[in-house]
Order: sequence, then structure tokens, then C-alpha cells
Amino acid sequence: MADEWFDVVVVGAGLSGIGMARQLKVGCPELSFTLLEARDRLGGTWDLFRYPGVRSDSDMFTLGYRFRPWTGQQAIADGASILEYLNDTARDEGVAPHIRTGHRVVAAEWSTPDAAWTLTVDRGDGRRTIGCRFVAMCTGYYDYERGYAPSFAGEEAFGGPIVHPQFWPEDLALEGRRVAVIGSGATAMTLVPALVERGGQVTMVQRSPTYVVARPARDPVANGLRRVIGARAAGRAIRWRNALIGQFFYSRMRKHPKAAARRLIGWVRDHLGPDFDVDTHFTPRYDPWDQRLCLVPDGDLFTAIRDGRAKVVTGSIDRFEPGAIRMESGEQVPADIIVTATGLELKLMDDMPVRIDGEAVDFAGTLNYKGLMFSGVPNLAYSFGYTNASWTLKADLTAAYVVRLLKAMRKRGMRQATPVTRDGDAGDEAFLDFTSGYVRRAIDRFPRQGRRAPWRLHQNYLKDVLALRLGRVDDAMAFTNPDPTA
Repeated sequence: MADEWFDVVVVGAGLSGIGMARQLKVGCPELSFTLLEARDRLGGTWDLFRYPGVRSDSDMFTLGYRFRPWTGQQAIADGASILEYLNDTARDEGVAPHIRTGHRVVAAEWSTPDAAWTLTVDRGDGRRTIGCRFVAMCTGYYDYERGYAPSFAGEEAFGGPIVHPQFWPEDLALEGRRVAVIGSGATAMTLVPALVERGGQVTMVQRSPTYVVARPARDPVANGLRRVIGARAAGRAIRWRNALIGQFFYSRMRKHPKAAARRLIGWVRDHLGPDFDVDTHFTPRYDPWDQRLCLVPDGDLFTAIRDGRAKVVTGSIDRFEPGAIRMESGEQVPADIIVTATGLELKLMDDMPVRIDGEAVDFAGTLNYKGLMFSGVPNLAYSFGYTNASWTLKADLTAAYVVRLLKAMRKRGMRQATPVTRDGDAGDEAFLDFTSGYVRRAIDRFPRQGRRAPWRLHQNYLKDVLALRLGRVDDAMAFTNPDPTA
């Protein structure tokens, strides 16, 4: 017998979890729910990351919620503004009273006879159990406790601070100091101009280049539309516009990768001028969207490089030395501080052990269902955003589908909903088709994709609107376990 009972438990109080809780509150007011957050504050990514310049890597009109359009002036917002938006949303939408911080879910056990999950929860004062009919996992996709930090020869000889952005020290002095930022992803490209503004002499050290796109930090169309139709109506309209435009350009780039690469690299040349070695430093070896494009607001990274306040070194690192990084080419990069912006460690549902009737679930042996559930796993949804668009576009649709599924279960008098495969559904395609290192390191722990819908990821907002908000809820879904009280 569990210590407490709820109809639904949401795990994780970041963007996905707060959105899920709000849609449950409005769409299923008859159901009880709680939101469990392992950390001491809500916000997820936007509370965890405190490194200089932390900001959104997609526009805020699509990163914001459908039910609460972004009304800020900045289309690319800083982390503090996003955290404020999340706190305001939780308070104003009535979600805050349901949030329990300092509650880490460490195990989940499903009982078919009871048609219920029992969650084991660690709190500061010990462990307790919470029972529920349905679990919505909104824990994100990476390890909050550690980032990816490869070891480099000579680290102990370097002599200065070696910092991972995920755990940025508040008291790190930068004025007049030489900073080497190792990495070529969104975090590195955010850090470089921010560290320059704080007085650092910055070098971005990258093994290989990434596609980079400059975009205005403010959207003049959106800000003008606000004055005509109001902030919330404008936010909804711009959200749709940006989602559709983003999908169009993604499709075109995937269909014509060589032409897209030439265009993207050409834009970098326009920013940095004819004398900069774009071929070495900003010409990737892969096609656009094999990895996520990096967004730089107002071209701030390019400005810092063009002005001589930051530079780029491309190549493999040989070792750390006292006060420097030595490259395999023999070049020495002077540094007083090294920042290892080397990426994240992916985790599926926080690596929480899950058992069904006493048997451990190996999620790598399951098929993805509509990008949010797993074959053979009842009453459990997982919120995972798009790789080619903003996270929240998919998180909103996931929450909408969960609400529809819960309503269907209630209407049919059934306590259990399980995605079930048929002959010919199985496939061996990876859950994500990205070639990024953080994906390759962990993808074997994720479910696979099937040969056909609903076992395939679309990575397409319009298709998912049709499938999740408007499509059939009983598509490859078994409703079982009648409710004796219905």
C-alpha cells in the first residue's frame, strides 16, 4: 500500500512538467495530480544552467507555451527571463500548489492487478511511496548531476580552473584573464561573446566546425504586430509562423543539403569578411541538420571574432600544459581558465529503474510510440522535444495527447492503456538520427523506431498536430483492466 495516492504523477518541474501539469489541471479537472521535482526549485534546465550568457537556442515564440504566448520583447531570451516566465506560469496557471520540490523519484513499479504505479520517492527526511494511475515523465533528456567531460592528458599540470558550464562557479573572475572554451556547440557559442563582454580574452577551441546561423535577438514583425492586435494574439500568430517557417527550411535543407551548406557557410563569410578562414573554422564535415544548427543572436559571436576580441582554433587537443592547451598541430593556446563546453550526458527518464509486474523494463528493447510512449509499457508517457525545432512545440502536443488519452480511459471505464505492436511493426532505426557525440554515446539505451506509424518519429510539427491533437487515441492502443467503480 502506497503512502499517498494521485490519479496522475508528473515528474520534473521544468518546461515540460509545468506545461503538462497546466494541461492536466484544465483538461482533466476531476483528476488529482502532483508534480515531483528532485531539485529544490522549479525551472529544470533554466534553473540549473547559470553560465554567462545562457539563453534560448530557439525563438521564444515557439519555446513558450501555446496556452501562454511569450510576450517579452526579446525573441532570443536570456536564462533569467525564461526562468521568470516559468515561475509566472506556475503561479498564474495554478500549478505552483501542486509542485513538491526535493522529491526525487528513484523507482517505478507497475502492478497489473491493481492497474497502478507505485513510485519510490527520496526526500530529505527519507523515502516514501506514492501510488498513481498514470505517470508523465518530464525529466528532460540529460544528466543534471554531471556533464560530459572527457579527460585530457596533463590536466593536473594546467594549474588554473577547469570549469564545466553545467556547474559554473559564481565567483569566477574573468577580467583580463585568458579563457579557452573547448567545444563547438550551442553552449560554447553562447559563452564566447558573453565572456568577452565580461573582460575575458577568449579562444574557442574546437575539434571540428558546426553550422552557425545569425538571427536578430528581437523580432520586428512580432513587436509590430503586438501594437496592432495585442501581445497574446500576436504571440500565437508568430508561434505558428515560426513553427511553419522552421519546418519549411528544415525540409528544404534535408532535401538539398549541398545547396543549404553553401548558403549557410556563405552567410558566415558575409559576417566575418573575406580574410577570415571560414573553410577551416566554420565549414562542417557533415550535412545541415545531421546535427543541430547553432543560433547566435545578432551575430554576437561573429562580432566578437571580427573585432579581434575572440578567436577560433580548430583541431585536436594533444594535452594541457601549465597555462596553455597544446594542439596536435603544435600550436599552443594560452589560457588561465579552461571551460569544457564538451556537451551533455543523455539519460532516458533520469535512468529510473522501471518494473512491470516484477520484471525490469529494458527500454532499448521497446518501440517508440508517437514519440511519447513505449510498446508494452502501460500508463506512462515521456515528454521529449524536437531536435529540429523548439522543445516546447512537442512537449505541448505530448501533454495534449496525455489529456486525451486519460479522458478516453475514463469514458471507456478502463484503467490501463498500453501501446501494442503487431506483426511487421518492429524496426531497427534509432530513436534519434543525429550524429552529435552526446547522441551517439547514449542512443543504445533509447527505444527504437518501427517501420510505420505510430511507431515512427515525425520530427514534424504539422504531422504531430494531426497525430497527437486530432488523431485517434486508440491507434495501436489497448484499453484494458476495467474499472470496477465505473
